[in-house]
Amino acid sequence: MPNTRLLVLFGSQTGTAQDVSERLSREAWRRELGCRVQALDSYPVVNLINEPLVIFVCATTGQGEPPDNMKNFWRFIFRRNLPSTSLCQMDFAVLGLGDSSYAKFNFVAKKLHRRLLQLGGSALLPVCLGDDQHELGPDATIDPWLHDLWEKVLGPHPLPLDLSLTPPGVPWPSKFTLKFLQEVPSTCSEELCVTGTDPQGPPSELQPFLAPMVTNQRVTGPSHFQDVRLIEFDITGSGVSFVAGDVVLIQPENTASHVQQFCQALGLDAAQHFTLQPREPGVPCPARLPQPCSIQRLVSQYLDIASVPRRSFFELLACLSCHELEREKLLELSSAQGQEDLCEYCTRPRRTVLEVLCDFPHTAGAIPPDYLLDLIPLIRPRAFSIASSLLAHPSRLQILVAVVQYQTRLKEPRRGLCSNWLASLDPGQGDPGSLERGAVRRAPFPCVHHSQSWARALGLRAASRRLPPAIGPVRVPLWVRSGGLTFPKTPDTPVIMVGPGTGVAPFRAAIQERVAQGETGNVLFFGCRQRDQDFYWEAEWTELQTRGCLTLVTAFSREQEQKVYVQHRLRELGPLVWGLLDLRGAHFYLAGNAKYMPADVSDALTSIFQEEGGLSGPAAAAYLARLQRTLRFQTETWA
Repeated sequence: MPNTRLLVLFGSQTGTAQDVSERLSREAWRRELGCRVQALDSYPVVNLINEPLVIFVCATTGQGEPPDNMKNFWRFIFRRNLPSTSLCQMDFAVLGLGDSSYAKFNFVAKKLHRRLLQLGGSALLPVCLGDDQHELGPDATIDPWLHDLWEKVLGPHPLPLDLSLTPPGVPWPSKFTLKFLQEVPSTCSEELCVTGTDPQGPPSELQPFLAPMVTNQRVTGPSHFQDVRLIEFDITGSGVSFVAGDVVLIQPENTASHVQQFCQALGLDAAQHFTLQPREPGVPCPARLPQPCSIQRLVSQYLDIASVPRRSFFELLACLSCHELEREKLLELSSAQGQEDLCEYCTRPRRTVLEVLCDFPHTAGAIPPDYLLDLIPLIRPRAFSIASSLLAHPSRLQILVAVVQYQTRLKEPRRGLCSNWLASLDPGQGDPGSLERGAVRRAPFPCVHHSQSWARALGLRAASRRLPPAIGPVRVPLWVRSGGLTFPKTPDTPVIMVGPGTGVAPFRAAIQERVAQGETGNVLFFGCRQRDQDFYWEAEWTELQTRGCLTLVTAFSREQEQKVYVQHRLRELGPLVWGLLDLRGAHFYLAGNAKYMPADVSDALTSIFQEEGGLSGPAAAAYLARLQRTLRFQTETWA
């Protein structure tokens, strides 16, 4: 068989697209095909002209945005000066992942497919539109699409007679081997193996700043169903800088009890140290993982044992199982025919990796450590809108965090990893071990204890150049990146901000920043359930109104018989909204839950344009589209 070279490039925000890409790699391996898998922004895009066969796997985020790890690729591929024959030698296929409840369902995949055709590429198949809303998830679409894909790829070059498809129950080689050390390394030797960049550069994922937590305050009423926290960090000496609209990323960790359970289930010694070695040349080790590393640190800070496992988890677990009954059940759950059972067992009740392993004890106890990083995804950082301005709070960074907790049919409540971890931290209680372990009662990252040079070697920063006291503050690893909202730099440009619930967070930063710069044209539409339960920053808004710096419009949805939301208030104040947008060139911003609210607000705006501006339906839609195109209508939404 000719040496078919398959390249899989993915853009992933939550890990699903990466998981599907690795599934493609496994299926290629079973067919004796060479396959490389890379994130789109880590691939040198100019090399695409030399690739004969590429599969693009990409998610759509927010309101039709590409994931963070494909934004550079996205900008390049849509350059207007690229020749229409750039990719004429390339066969390609695009697999999209999205949610059909959103207006721009799989927008990125559809747009990329069209663009690749414009550049001369030959599509093997129509674009695949994976849908989270399907009762069986995106696999309901992906499974038949992949079947057709392999027929297209192998059609001209079928497997030779002396080769056969590797059966599903045979495990593929692990990416890494764990070499256990006989002696426990000294703390410093372990730490010095972390690769970092210049510690004087801005904090980043590889080099986060360990920010002391200053306050952790519940800002919802005691009887309110939702625990929401206003959390403040001290960023003195960090090099962290931000403006309104930016986001902070925080790296959470697993609870101590879950780490202990996991190690017991797999028969792992938490104190054991290891080094990680790739099986194949050119495969990098996880960038954040220190070498050498302890099992304790691997499980507490890196393996996402609290996540809901995907189908690939069950597929590999079945391959590794030596217990007949458990293996049979795992094979069933990972098969195409068993997806309804998998959904009922795992996806709907949000059963976690740890809970599944406890349900299959014989299999869990026999998992080779080499497969830990293949089996369990890494913990991903969580992004939060920054809710403060450096102009109002120098050397401070604030976030508004809704603590995620809900019940399914399982006995234990489901809890969001990062929000519950943050809520559990008490800045009033210094932690004797925080300076050794990284922050907290449990430790996300090692922190400065031995010396400042140690911290620099590790790629972390301390808030002070002095050696800290024996009992250190609660510290959280964080870094900042640009967000999806940019505010006008021209003076006297009004802004209309719609931020129900915690969606108001980025607008507090914007209002603080604009007021400090003398800008008074600030209109905020805020919505919540009840004035006395979840009206965030009421006193601050009232004071700004009194000073003439803010126009505040509220919608308390549960304080009257018929629910009232921000879109209703927008319609009521249509003349104000139209006048600011059409006569004064105002910018319009929207932040909050992505499911229904953005569409409801867009409908309200379209109605305003018709009623107050006298526009026809098509003209009103075109007016809204023009606002979006010129960045005078911006959104930042989340699921």
